[in-house]
Amino acid sequence: MVAHGHGVGRPAHAPVSDEVRRRRQWRLQGGPPTEPMPLVDLLRRTPYRNARVASEGAEEARVREALELAVRLGELMLRCGAGAPQVEGSVAAVCAAAGLNDVEIDITLQSLLVHARIDAVHSVTALRVVRSTRHDYARLVAVHELIDAFVNGHIEMHEATEQLRDLKRTPRTWPDWSVTLATAMLAAAVAVMIGASLFTGFLTVLVVLGVSAVERAMGPMRLPDFYSNAVSAFVATLLAWVAYAAGAMGWIPVGGKDFAFIVAGGIVALLPGRTMASAVEDVISGYAVTGAGRLLAVIVSLTGLIIGIAVALGLTIRLTDALDVSFVSPSVLDLRTSQSEWWAAVLGSLIVGSCGAITMQSRRGLLLPTALLSLAGTGVFAALTRVAEVGSVTATGIAAVSLGLVGRLVALRLGAPAMVVVVPATFGLLPGLTIFRGLYELVGESASSIGTLSFQAGVATLLGAAGVLLAIATGTTLGEIVASRWDSRVGRARRRARV
Repeated sequence: MVAHGHGVGRPAHAPVSDEVRRRRQWRLQGGPPTEPMPLVDLLRRTPYRNARVASEGAEEARVREALELAVRLGELMLRCGAGAPQVEGSVAAVCAAAGLNDVEIDITLQSLLVHARIDAVHSVTALRVVRSTRHDYARLVAVHELIDAFVNGHIEMHEATEQLRDLKRTPRTWPDWSVTLATAMLAAAVAVMIGASLFTGFLTVLVVLGVSAVERAMGPMRLPDFYSNAVSAFVATLLAWVAYAAGAMGWIPVGGKDFAFIVAGGIVALLPGRTMASAVEDVISGYAVTGAGRLLAVIVSLTGLIIGIAVALGLTIRLTDALDVSFVSPSVLDLRTSQSEWWAAVLGSLIVGSCGAITMQSRRGLLLPTALLSLAGTGVFAALTRVAEVGSVTATGIAAVSLGLVGRLVALRLGAPAMVVVVPATFGLLPGLTIFRGLYELVGESASSIGTLSFQAGVATLLGAAGVLLAIATGTTLGEIVASRWDSRVGRARRRARV
Protein backbone atom coordinates (compact mmCIF):
# COMPACT_ATOMS: atom_id res chain seq x y z
CA MET A 1 0.00 0.00 0.00
CA VAL A 2 1.45 3.36 -1.02
CA ALA A 3 0.44 6.88 0.02
CA HIS A 4 0.92 9.43 -2.69
CA GLY A 5 1.77 13.10 -2.25
CA HIS A 6 3.44 15.44 -4.71
CA GLY A 7 4.24 12.52 -6.96
CA VAL A 8 6.40 10.74 -4.35
CA GLY A 9 5.43 7.45 -2.73
CA ARG A 10 6.42 6.04 0.63
CA PRO A 11 5.29 3.01 2.64
CA ALA A 12 2.17 3.62 4.67
CA HIS A 13 3.81 2.28 7.83
CA ALA A 14 6.95 4.39 7.54
CA PRO A 15 7.51 6.44 10.70
CA VAL A 16 6.62 10.12 10.56
CA SER A 17 9.38 12.41 11.78
CA ASP A 18 8.81 14.90 14.57
CA GLU A 19 9.42 17.76 12.13
CA VAL A 20 6.69 16.52 9.76
CA ARG A 21 4.29 15.95 12.64
CA ARG A 22 4.97 19.43 13.99
CA ARG A 23 4.36 21.07 10.59
CA ARG A 24 1.06 19.17 10.21
CA GLN A 25 -0.01 20.41 13.62
CA TRP A 26 0.93 23.99 12.65
CA ARG A 27 -1.27 23.77 9.54
CA LEU A 28 -4.20 22.56 11.61
CA GLN A 29 -3.70 25.36 14.17
CA GLY A 30 -3.15 28.05 11.55
CA GLY A 31 0.42 28.82 12.63
CA PRO A 32 3.20 27.87 15.04
CA PRO A 33 1.92 26.88 18.50
CA THR A 34 2.82 28.78 21.65
CA GLU A 35 4.22 25.67 23.30
CA PRO A 36 7.93 25.47 24.16
CA MET A 37 10.19 25.44 21.11
CA PRO A 38 12.23 22.22 20.78
CA LEU A 39 15.89 22.65 21.65
CA VAL A 40 16.88 21.38 18.20
CA ASP A 41 15.15 24.41 16.68
CA LEU A 42 16.95 26.75 19.07
CA LEU A 43 20.29 25.33 17.91
CA ARG A 44 19.66 26.19 14.26
CA ARG A 45 22.22 28.61 12.78
CA THR A 46 24.45 28.27 15.86
CA PRO A 47 27.89 26.65 15.97
CA TYR A 48 26.36 23.87 18.10
CA ARG A 49 23.55 22.79 15.77
CA ASN A 50 25.28 19.40 15.21
CA ALA A 51 25.91 18.92 18.90
CA ARG A 52 25.33 15.64 20.68
CA VAL A 53 21.75 15.65 21.97
CA ALA A 54 20.96 13.20 24.77
CA SER A 55 18.07 10.91 23.84
CA GLU A 56 17.02 10.00 27.38
CA GLY A 57 15.66 12.33 30.00
CA ALA A 58 17.88 13.18 32.96
CA GLU A 59 17.26 12.49 36.61
CA GLU A 60 16.43 15.32 39.01
CA ALA A 61 19.95 15.65 40.40
CA ARG A 62 21.44 15.82 36.91
CA VAL A 63 18.78 18.30 35.82
CA ARG A 64 19.71 20.67 38.64
CA GLU A 65 23.42 20.26 37.96
CA ALA A 66 22.99 20.82 34.21
CA LEU A 67 20.74 23.82 34.75
CA GLU A 68 23.25 25.37 37.13
CA LEU A 69 26.04 24.88 34.60
CA ALA A 70 23.94 26.34 31.78
CA VAL A 71 22.91 29.52 33.62
CA ARG A 72 26.41 30.12 34.96
CA LEU A 73 27.81 29.87 31.43
CA GLY A 74 25.10 32.16 30.13
CA GLU A 75 25.69 34.66 32.93
CA LEU A 76 29.41 34.79 32.13
CA MET A 77 28.66 35.33 28.45
CA LEU A 78 26.33 38.23 29.24
CA ARG A 79 28.95 39.78 31.52
CA CYS A 80 31.55 39.53 28.76
CA GLY A 81 29.38 41.30 26.18
CA ALA A 82 27.68 38.49 24.25
CA GLY A 83 24.34 39.17 22.60
CA ALA A 84 21.07 37.52 23.50
CA PRO A 85 21.01 35.18 20.44
CA GLN A 86 24.51 33.85 21.23
CA VAL A 87 23.63 33.28 24.89
CA GLU A 88 20.38 31.47 24.08
CA GLY A 89 22.12 29.16 21.58
CA SER A 90 24.85 28.29 24.07
CA VAL A 91 22.42 27.63 26.95
CA ALA A 92 20.22 25.51 24.69
CA ALA A 93 23.23 23.46 23.53
CA VAL A 94 24.30 22.70 27.11
CA CYS A 95 20.75 21.74 28.12
CA ALA A 96 20.31 19.48 25.08
CA ALA A 97 23.62 17.72 25.66
CA ALA A 98 22.67 17.15 29.32
CA GLY A 99 19.36 15.52 28.36
CA LEU A 100 17.00 18.37 29.28
CA ASN A 101 14.25 18.13 26.69
CA ASP A 102 11.56 20.47 28.08
CA VAL A 103 13.35 23.76 28.65
CA GLU A 104 12.25 27.41 28.50
CA ILE A 105 14.91 30.14 28.16
CA ASP A 106 14.16 33.81 28.81
CA ILE A 107 16.81 36.51 28.35
CA THR A 108 16.47 40.20 29.03
CA LEU A 109 19.06 42.95 29.18
CA GLN A 110 20.17 42.07 32.71
CA SER A 111 18.78 38.64 33.54
CA LEU A 112 18.81 35.04 32.37
CA LEU A 113 16.06 32.65 33.42
CA VAL A 114 16.00 28.95 32.51
CA HIS A 115 13.10 26.67 33.43
CA ALA A 116 13.37 22.89 33.02
CA ARG A 117 10.61 20.33 33.64
CA ILE A 118 11.65 17.06 35.24
CA ASP A 119 8.31 15.28 34.92
CA ALA A 120 4.62 16.13 34.85
CA VAL A 121 4.77 17.46 38.41
CA HIS A 122 8.29 18.63 39.22
CA SER A 123 10.34 21.39 37.58
CA VAL A 124 13.48 23.41 38.27
CA THR A 125 14.07 27.12 37.64
CA ALA A 126 17.41 28.96 37.70
CA LEU A 127 17.86 32.75 37.53
CA ARG A 128 20.96 34.90 37.14
CA VAL A 129 21.02 38.72 37.17
CA VAL A 130 23.83 40.61 35.43
CA ARG A 131 24.05 44.17 36.73
CA SER A 132 27.26 45.15 34.95
CA THR A 133 29.00 44.11 31.76
CA ARG A 134 32.58 44.48 30.58
CA HIS A 135 33.71 43.29 27.18
CA ASP A 136 36.06 40.31 27.41
CA TYR A 137 36.14 38.48 24.09
CA ALA A 138 39.08 36.27 25.10
CA ARG A 139 36.94 34.81 27.86
CA LEU A 140 34.07 34.41 25.39
CA VAL A 141 36.34 32.30 23.18
CA ALA A 142 37.25 30.16 26.19
CA VAL A 143 33.55 29.72 27.01
CA HIS A 144 32.89 28.73 23.39
CA GLU A 145 35.62 26.09 23.55
CA LEU A 146 34.24 24.79 26.85
CA ILE A 147 30.70 24.50 25.50
CA ASP A 148 31.91 22.90 22.28
CA ALA A 149 33.85 20.27 24.22
CA PHE A 150 30.87 19.51 26.48
CA VAL A 151 28.18 19.27 23.82
CA ASN A 152 30.40 17.00 21.68
CA GLY A 153 31.03 14.63 24.59
CA HIS A 154 34.75 15.37 25.07
CA ILE A 155 34.31 16.31 28.72
CA GLU A 156 31.78 15.38 31.38
CA MET A 157 29.60 17.74 33.36
CA HIS A 158 31.76 17.83 36.47
CA GLU A 159 34.82 18.60 34.33
CA ALA A 160 32.94 21.42 32.61
CA THR A 161 31.94 22.85 36.00
CA GLU A 162 35.55 22.80 37.22
CA GLN A 163 36.83 24.41 34.02
CA LEU A 164 34.19 27.13 34.29
CA ARG A 165 35.28 27.84 37.86
CA ASP A 166 38.90 28.18 36.71
CA LEU A 167 37.85 30.31 33.74
CA LYS A 168 36.18 32.88 35.99
CA ARG A 169 39.41 33.29 37.95
CA THR A 170 41.56 33.78 34.85
CA PRO A 171 42.97 37.33 34.62
CA ARG A 172 42.07 39.53 31.67
CA THR A 173 44.27 39.25 28.59
CA TRP A 174 45.18 42.93 28.30
CA PRO A 175 46.00 45.22 31.26
CA ASP A 176 44.19 48.51 31.64
CA TRP A 177 47.10 50.63 30.42
CA SER A 178 47.28 48.70 27.13
CA VAL A 179 43.52 49.11 26.61
CA THR A 180 43.86 52.86 27.20
CA LEU A 181 46.73 53.10 24.72
CA ALA A 182 44.81 51.01 22.17
CA THR A 183 41.82 53.32 22.54
CA ALA A 184 44.06 56.32 21.88
CA MET A 185 45.63 54.65 18.83
CA LEU A 186 42.15 53.75 17.53
CA ALA A 187 41.03 57.37 17.86
CA ALA A 188 44.16 58.59 16.06
CA ALA A 189 43.62 56.08 13.26
CA VAL A 190 40.03 57.30 12.86
CA ALA A 191 41.26 60.90 12.62
CA VAL A 192 43.81 59.93 9.95
CA MET A 193 41.20 57.94 8.03
CA ILE A 194 38.95 61.00 7.75
CA GLY A 195 41.74 63.23 6.46
CA ALA A 196 43.86 64.36 9.42
CA SER A 197 47.62 64.61 9.21
CA LEU A 198 49.96 62.36 11.20
CA PHE A 199 50.73 65.26 13.55
CA THR A 200 47.01 65.75 14.16
CA GLY A 201 46.73 62.02 14.82
CA PHE A 202 49.47 62.37 17.44
CA LEU A 203 47.54 65.20 19.07
CA THR A 204 44.44 62.99 19.07
CA VAL A 205 46.38 60.37 21.03
CA LEU A 206 47.25 63.01 23.64
CA VAL A 207 43.62 64.16 23.81
CA VAL A 208 42.33 60.63 24.39
CA LEU A 209 44.96 60.01 27.05
CA GLY A 210 43.81 63.22 28.74
CA VAL A 211 40.18 62.09 28.61
CA SER A 212 41.18 58.69 30.04
CA ALA A 213 42.98 60.42 32.90
CA VAL A 214 39.83 62.38 33.71
CA GLU A 215 37.75 59.20 33.58
CA ARG A 216 40.12 57.48 35.99
CA ALA A 217 39.91 60.45 38.32
CA MET A 218 36.12 60.19 38.27
CA GLY A 219 36.27 56.43 38.86
CA PRO A 220 35.79 56.51 42.65
CA MET A 221 32.61 58.57 42.16
CA ARG A 222 31.04 55.74 40.11
CA LEU A 223 29.04 58.15 37.98
CA PRO A 224 26.40 56.74 35.61
CA ASP A 225 27.30 56.72 31.92
CA PHE A 226 25.18 59.80 31.26
CA TYR A 227 27.34 62.03 33.48
CA SER A 228 30.67 60.42 32.62
CA ASN A 229 29.99 60.75 28.88
CA ALA A 230 29.05 64.41 29.29
CA VAL A 231 32.26 65.17 31.21
CA SER A 232 34.43 63.16 28.79
CA ALA A 233 32.91 64.86 25.72
CA PHE A 234 33.43 68.26 27.34
CA VAL A 235 37.07 67.48 28.09
CA ALA A 236 37.72 66.09 24.59
CA THR A 237 36.24 69.18 22.91
CA LEU A 238 38.06 71.55 25.25
CA LEU A 239 41.45 69.85 24.69
CA ALA A 240 40.87 69.92 20.94
CA TRP A 241 40.18 73.64 21.14
CA VAL A 242 43.43 74.14 23.10
CA ALA A 243 45.31 72.50 20.20
CA TYR A 244 43.38 74.68 17.73
CA ALA A 245 44.17 77.83 19.69
CA ALA A 246 47.86 76.92 19.74
CA GLY A 247 47.72 76.47 15.99
CA ALA A 248 45.92 79.81 15.51
CA MET A 249 48.74 81.50 17.38
CA GLY A 250 51.30 79.84 15.12
CA TRP A 251 52.80 77.56 17.74
CA ILE A 252 51.87 74.24 16.09
CA PRO A 253 50.59 73.32 12.58
CA VAL A 254 46.91 72.91 13.48
CA GLY A 255 44.02 74.53 11.60
CA GLY A 256 40.26 74.73 11.79
CA LYS A 257 39.73 71.39 10.11
CA ASP A 258 42.10 69.71 12.54
CA PHE A 259 39.91 70.93 15.41
CA ALA A 260 36.98 68.81 14.25
CA PHE A 261 39.30 65.93 13.33
CA ILE A 262 40.66 65.84 16.89
CA VAL A 263 37.19 66.06 18.43
CA ALA A 264 35.93 63.29 16.16
CA GLY A 265 38.79 61.02 17.15
CA GLY A 266 38.64 62.06 20.79
CA ILE A 267 34.99 61.12 21.33
CA VAL A 268 34.75 58.23 18.86
CA ALA A 269 35.42 55.77 21.68
CA LEU A 270 32.52 57.29 23.63
CA LEU A 271 29.99 56.95 20.84
CA PRO A 272 27.56 54.04 21.45
CA GLY A 273 27.68 52.82 17.86
CA ARG A 274 28.18 49.16 18.75
CA THR A 275 25.50 49.25 21.48
CA MET A 276 22.96 50.61 19.02
CA ALA A 277 23.93 47.97 16.46
CA SER A 278 23.52 45.29 19.15
CA ALA A 279 20.09 46.67 20.00
CA VAL A 280 18.99 46.40 16.37
CA GLU A 281 20.46 42.90 16.13
CA ASP A 282 18.52 41.78 19.21
CA VAL A 283 15.27 43.20 17.82
CA ILE A 284 15.59 41.48 14.43
CA SER A 285 16.55 38.24 16.21
CA GLY A 286 13.32 38.30 18.25
CA TYR A 287 14.55 39.86 21.52
CA ALA A 288 12.48 43.03 21.47
CA VAL A 289 12.67 43.73 25.23
CA THR A 290 16.45 43.44 25.33
CA GLY A 291 16.80 45.53 22.18
CA ALA A 292 14.48 48.23 23.54
CA GLY A 293 16.47 48.40 26.78
CA ARG A 294 19.74 48.81 24.92
CA LEU A 295 18.22 51.42 22.63
CA LEU A 296 17.09 53.46 25.63
CA ALA A 297 20.61 53.23 27.06
CA VAL A 298 21.94 54.52 23.72
CA ILE A 299 19.58 57.51 23.79
CA VAL A 300 20.61 58.44 27.33
CA SER A 301 24.29 58.07 26.45
CA LEU A 302 23.91 60.23 23.35
CA THR A 303 22.13 62.89 25.40
CA GLY A 304 25.13 63.08 27.70
CA LEU A 305 27.45 63.49 24.72
CA ILE A 306 25.24 66.23 23.26
CA ILE A 307 25.30 68.17 26.53
CA GLY A 308 29.08 67.82 26.88
CA ILE A 309 29.77 68.94 23.30
CA ALA A 310 27.27 71.80 23.49
CA VAL A 311 28.70 73.22 26.72
CA ALA A 312 32.27 72.89 25.47
CA LEU A 313 31.46 74.53 22.11
CA GLY A 314 29.76 77.46 23.80
CA LEU A 315 32.73 77.95 26.11
CA THR A 316 35.34 77.61 23.36
CA ILE A 317 33.52 80.06 21.07
CA ARG A 318 33.58 82.68 23.83
CA LEU A 319 37.25 81.99 24.41
CA THR A 320 37.90 82.28 20.68
CA ASP A 321 36.19 85.69 20.58
CA ALA A 322 38.21 86.82 23.59
CA LEU A 323 41.45 85.84 21.86
CA ASP A 324 40.32 87.60 18.66
CA VAL A 325 40.92 84.61 16.34
CA SER A 326 38.48 83.40 13.71
CA PHE A 327 36.55 80.22 14.38
CA VAL A 328 36.34 77.95 11.33
CA SER A 329 32.92 76.40 10.94
CA PRO A 330 32.99 72.59 11.05
CA SER A 331 30.38 72.58 8.27
CA VAL A 332 33.27 72.66 5.77
CA LEU A 333 34.08 69.09 6.78
CA ASP A 334 32.72 65.96 5.21
CA LEU A 335 33.80 63.32 7.70
CA ARG A 336 34.26 60.20 5.62
CA THR A 337 37.12 57.95 4.58
CA SER A 338 36.85 58.90 0.90
CA GLN A 339 38.70 62.18 1.48
CA SER A 340 41.87 60.56 2.86
CA GLU A 341 44.79 59.10 0.93
CA TRP A 342 44.70 55.39 0.13
CA TRP A 343 47.66 54.62 2.38
CA ALA A 344 45.95 56.39 5.27
CA ALA A 345 42.76 54.40 4.74
CA VAL A 346 44.68 51.09 4.59
CA LEU A 347 46.90 51.82 7.58
CA GLY A 348 44.03 53.30 9.55
CA SER A 349 41.73 50.32 8.97
CA LEU A 350 44.44 47.88 10.11
CA ILE A 351 45.06 49.90 13.27
CA VAL A 352 41.35 50.33 13.94
CA GLY A 353 40.72 46.58 13.61
CA SER A 354 43.62 45.48 15.79
CA CYS A 355 43.17 48.19 18.42
CA GLY A 356 39.43 47.56 18.45
CA ALA A 357 40.14 43.91 19.23
CA ILE A 358 42.39 44.96 22.13
CA THR A 359 39.71 47.26 23.56
CA MET A 360 37.35 44.29 23.43
CA GLN A 361 39.92 42.14 25.28
CA SER A 362 40.26 39.70 22.39
CA ARG A 363 42.95 37.03 22.24
CA ARG A 364 46.38 37.94 20.91
CA GLY A 365 46.14 35.33 18.17
CA LEU A 366 42.98 36.98 16.83
CA LEU A 367 44.44 40.48 16.39
CA LEU A 368 45.85 39.88 12.90
CA PRO A 369 42.73 38.13 11.52
CA THR A 370 40.55 40.91 12.91
CA ALA A 371 42.79 43.61 11.41
CA LEU A 372 42.75 41.92 7.99
CA LEU A 373 38.98 41.52 8.17
CA SER A 374 38.66 45.21 9.04
CA LEU A 375 40.83 46.07 6.03
CA ALA A 376 38.66 43.88 3.79
CA GLY A 377 35.46 45.53 4.99
CA THR A 378 36.92 49.01 4.57
CA GLY A 379 38.15 48.04 1.10
CA VAL A 380 34.69 46.90 0.03
CA PHE A 381 33.16 50.12 1.36
CA ALA A 382 35.79 52.30 -0.33
CA ALA A 383 35.42 50.49 -3.65
CA LEU A 384 31.65 50.90 -3.62
CA THR A 385 31.74 54.59 -2.64
CA ARG A 386 34.77 55.76 -4.63
CA VAL A 387 34.54 53.64 -7.78
CA ALA A 388 30.90 52.58 -8.08
CA GLU A 389 29.61 55.78 -6.40
CA VAL A 390 27.17 53.82 -4.24
CA GLY A 391 25.47 55.58 -1.33
CA SER A 392 27.09 55.29 2.08
CA VAL A 393 24.22 53.35 3.68
CA THR A 394 24.04 50.83 0.83
CA ALA A 395 27.81 50.48 0.72
CA THR A 396 27.93 49.98 4.49
CA GLY A 397 25.26 47.27 4.28
CA ILE A 398 27.10 45.37 1.54
CA ALA A 399 30.40 45.64 3.41
CA ALA A 400 28.69 44.45 6.61
CA VAL A 401 27.25 41.39 4.83
CA SER A 402 30.74 40.57 3.59
CA LEU A 403 32.17 40.97 7.09
CA GLY A 404 29.50 38.75 8.62
CA LEU A 405 29.91 36.01 6.03
CA VAL A 406 33.70 35.89 5.95
CA GLY A 407 34.03 36.62 9.66
CA ARG A 408 31.90 33.64 10.68
CA LEU A 409 33.91 31.26 8.49
CA VAL A 410 37.22 32.65 9.75
CA ALA A 411 36.09 32.56 13.39
CA LEU A 412 34.87 28.96 13.19
CA ARG A 413 38.12 27.96 11.50
CA LEU A 414 39.97 29.51 14.44
CA GLY A 415 37.64 27.95 17.01
CA ALA A 416 35.98 31.19 18.13
CA PRO A 417 32.46 32.63 17.99
CA ALA A 418 31.83 34.92 15.04
CA MET A 419 31.18 38.09 17.03
CA VAL A 420 34.73 38.02 18.45
CA VAL A 421 36.21 38.97 15.07
CA VAL A 422 33.19 40.56 13.38
CA VAL A 423 32.48 43.22 16.02
CA PRO A 424 35.98 44.78 16.13
CA ALA A 425 36.20 44.54 12.32
CA THR A 426 33.06 46.68 11.95
CA PHE A 427 34.89 49.53 13.68
CA GLY A 428 36.63 50.03 10.34
CA LEU A 429 33.27 51.05 8.87
CA LEU A 430 33.32 53.97 11.36
CA PRO A 431 29.73 53.64 12.59
CA GLY A 432 30.18 56.44 15.12
CA LEU A 433 31.37 59.16 12.74
CA THR A 434 27.94 59.94 11.34
CA ILE A 435 26.62 60.16 14.89
CA PHE A 436 29.37 62.66 15.67
CA ARG A 437 28.48 64.81 12.66
CA GLY A 438 24.84 64.83 13.72
CA LEU A 439 25.73 65.83 17.27
CA TYR A 440 28.03 68.56 16.00
CA GLU A 441 25.26 69.97 13.81
CA LEU A 442 22.69 69.74 16.60
CA VAL A 443 24.73 71.90 18.95
CA GLY A 444 25.93 74.22 16.18
CA GLU A 445 22.79 76.33 16.14
CA SER A 446 23.29 77.26 19.76
CA ALA A 447 26.38 79.26 18.81
CA SER A 448 25.75 82.24 16.59
CA SER A 449 29.33 82.40 15.39
CA ILE A 450 29.02 78.98 13.77
CA GLY A 451 25.80 79.88 12.04
CA THR A 452 25.95 77.65 8.98
CA LEU A 453 24.76 74.55 10.81
CA SER A 454 21.18 73.89 11.86
CA PHE A 455 19.19 71.72 14.19
CA GLN A 456 17.28 70.28 11.23
CA ALA A 457 20.50 69.27 9.53
CA GLY A 458 21.64 67.55 12.71
CA VAL A 459 18.42 65.56 12.97
CA ALA A 460 18.74 64.52 9.32
CA THR A 461 22.33 63.44 9.87
CA LEU A 462 21.38 61.42 12.94
CA LEU A 463 18.69 59.67 10.90
CA GLY A 464 21.38 58.83 8.38
CA ALA A 465 23.53 57.51 11.24
CA ALA A 466 20.64 55.29 12.31
CA GLY A 467 20.52 53.96 8.75
CA VAL A 468 24.25 53.20 8.84
CA LEU A 469 23.97 51.38 12.17
CA LEU A 470 20.95 49.46 10.93
CA ALA A 471 22.91 48.47 7.84
CA ILE A 472 25.80 47.22 9.97
CA ALA A 473 23.58 45.23 12.33
CA THR A 474 21.35 43.68 9.69
CA GLY A 475 24.23 43.17 7.27
CA THR A 476 26.47 41.26 9.64
CA THR A 477 23.52 39.19 10.86
CA LEU A 478 22.55 38.30 7.29
CA GLY A 479 26.15 37.42 6.46
CA GLU A 480 26.36 35.06 9.43
CA ILE A 481 23.06 33.42 8.49
CA VAL A 482 24.29 32.81 4.94
CA ALA A 483 27.61 31.44 6.22
CA SER A 484 25.94 29.12 8.76
CA ARG A 485 25.28 26.50 6.09
CA TRP A 486 29.02 25.84 5.93
CA ASP A 487 29.46 25.41 9.69
CA SER A 488 29.74 21.62 9.49
CA ARG A 489 32.23 21.70 6.64
CA VAL A 490 34.44 24.26 8.36
CA GLY A 491 34.21 22.33 11.63
CA ARG A 492 35.34 19.10 9.97
CA ALA A 493 38.23 20.90 8.27
CA ARG A 494 39.32 22.35 11.60
CA ARG A 495 39.19 18.95 13.31
CA ARG A 496 41.25 17.36 10.51
CA ALA A 497 43.82 20.16 10.83
CA ARG A 498 44.10 19.57 14.58
CA VAL A 499 44.67 15.84 14.02
